[in-house]
Amino acid sequence: MKALLLTSVCALAFCVSAAADPWVDYTPLKGVYSVTGVKVDPNKIDDYLKGLKKVWVPGEEYAKKQGFIDNYEILLNVNNSGPGPNVLLIEHLTSFAQLDPNKKRDLDAQKALEALVPKTAADSAVAGFDKYRVFTGNDLWQAVELTK
Repeated sequence: MKALLLTSVCALAFCVSAAADPWVDYTPLKGVYSVTGVKVDPNKIDDYLKGLKKVWVPGEEYAKKQGFIDNYEILLNVNNSGPGPNVLLIEHLTSFAQLDPNKKRDLDAQKALEALVPKTAADSAVAGFDKYRVFTGNDLWQAVELTK
């Protein structure tokens, strides 16, 4: 019993002493990654990618030109038979402040995006997507740099 208690105390001491300190052990990097997971019917991946090219990419290019994001990408899970997402839509927002509501910016963006992809075309594409895709989550990730 004493050995078990001693082991538990040592393990707890190790955990406490191993805690990382921000700005000492690592530095949070500017910006935030928005990662959206999507489970697409494996037989419809190509159709989904073609649809994203028509509907999602123009919006990402607009956001990039406006400086809201500095990068976006699509990742495919090459082993897509599992239960999780097989497509990831990733954006790197230049700042957490991009998540704040901004009426003028948001309305201007909506107007510009509707000019790029008319609402009827976007609605039609999304309606088609819903037949073979399910969103599995949307997460915000922050990159960190480990200090030396």
